[in-house]
Amino acid sequence: MNPPGVIKQIEGGVLFGLTAALYGRVDYQAGAPSPRNFVDYRLLRLSEAPRVDVQLLASQRSLLCGIGEAGTSAIMPAIGNAASALLGERARSLPLLKT
Repeated sequence: MNPPGVIKQIEGGVLFGLTAALYGRVDYQAGAPSPRNFVDYRLLRLSEAPRVDVQLLASQRSLLCGIGEAGTSAIMPAIGNAASALLGERARSLPLLKT
């Protein structure tokens, strides 16, 4: 594997997962998705993005060949748990922020 590529994949996945957890909502009007274009879809802004520090651990396994979207799926429950601890109640749906 390419360690710098793995790090960038995880960083991007974390930011994509944050966007989904905080803002990811698609409504439907007359059977069509709204927003209909990414121009209208709320994304995490660079000024809102946290610093993401990825640490790779050495492994003896030689069968690894890629990383996929590991950062995306892991960040959403982490944000949900942090919000629950902060607010004292568990969010049961996404997005966490209603925009």
